[in-house]
Amino acid sequence: MIGELGRRSAKALLVHSALIQAVTFLVRPAATYRALELDVPGFALGLLAASYAVFPLLLAVPTGGLVDRLGERRLMAIGSAVVLSCSVFLLLWGSSILTLVIGTALLGAGQLACVVGQQAVVANNAAASRMDSAFGYLTFAASLGQALGPLAISLVGGASVRPNTQAIFLLSVIMSLVLFLATFVVSAPVSGGKRKAMSAGGRGSAVSLLKAPGVARALATSATVLAVVDLTMVYLPALGADRGLTAATVGAMLTVRAVFSMVSRLLLGRVSRKIGRMRLLVVSLALSTAALAVAAIPMPAWLLFVVMAVLGLGLGIGQPLTMSWLSSQAPEGQRGRALALRLAGNRVGQVVLPSVIGGVAAGLGAGGVFLASAVVVGGTLLLLRGVQLD
Repeated sequence: MIGELGRRSAKALLVHSALIQAVTFLVRPAATYRALELDVPGFALGLLAASYAVFPLLLAVPTGGLVDRLGERRLMAIGSAVVLSCSVFLLLWGSSILTLVIGTALLGAGQLACVVGQQAVVANNAAASRMDSAFGYLTFAASLGQALGPLAISLVGGASVRPNTQAIFLLSVIMSLVLFLATFVVSAPVSGGKRKAMSAGGRGSAVSLLKAPGVARALATSATVLAVVDLTMVYLPALGADRGLTAATVGAMLTVRAVFSMVSRLLLGRVSRKIGRMRLLVVSLALSTAALAVAAIPMPAWLLFVVMAVLGLGLGIGQPLTMSWLSSQAPEGQRGRALALRLAGNRVGQVVLPSVIGGVAAGLGAGGVFLASAVVVGGTLLLLRGVQLD
């Protein structure tokens, strides 16, 4: 149960969280496969990948202000409608690199609105004592969706090297329609007086929000953790190649990391209440730092599986805890904006940190990237000095 939400509404919210991620992780690879069918040049694939992040970077803060004024469900409905429109657009007209870029950009905008709305539902309705648990369940559902999307491609594509993208886009239309309908089962029972206060409180600027105690530190911690998750996905295959590990083994390691992240999110609320949010965040960052540093050391494959499991536990805790941290630190009426600002910061971190770490550690190989990542994550522990999260 999430705060004041009823059981039916809470289930619909989790379904919505899983579905938006499933559609995203279904459509983006499908758009890449369609681009390959069109024999587009390599730079066009980069443009296609980058187009997804354009709207989230430009619209994140305004979208956060919008959810604080209009309400969570309305924004989720708008985002779901955009995602549905994107799926239909790609199904009917996704036959050129231009239309693929437009569709992917629309997907990014719709996904942003859905995720900001979902997180704001939790932030504005979960009791303070249950917020870690609520965000843990929400991010678990999102992780599940990220696993289901690629699985759907496997089921539709079968053994073919290039799957039937038209069938995948049709599936995305069906899933997006369910996503849109699920929005209307979610109810966010914020009282009229509280909504009015939230609307009045939501007029502050992003700069004033960043000046609120702890907000900038939470944003930096969140961006660092997510960037390191991306780095792991990119550089673990390189590390495996350096050590002679098969692609299947590396894929299994990435799966282990993801599964343990999901497990950590299911248990988040219980552990947080037992040892405290601050202590848990410190432990998660320390585990991540240690695992990243140890991964740089040559070791047997079975031991690297254990390291990936520990890394999954540590990194899985970071995202939901920074959500609840931001929600508790943001002024009343600006929680939606704070969570949207977090998403924008995550996008910046996903661009900047991998570039910097990859450049610094270029001469040291994949192991050097893991070591440099350990230093960066360990450095975030310094941001927590003097912060009270409980």
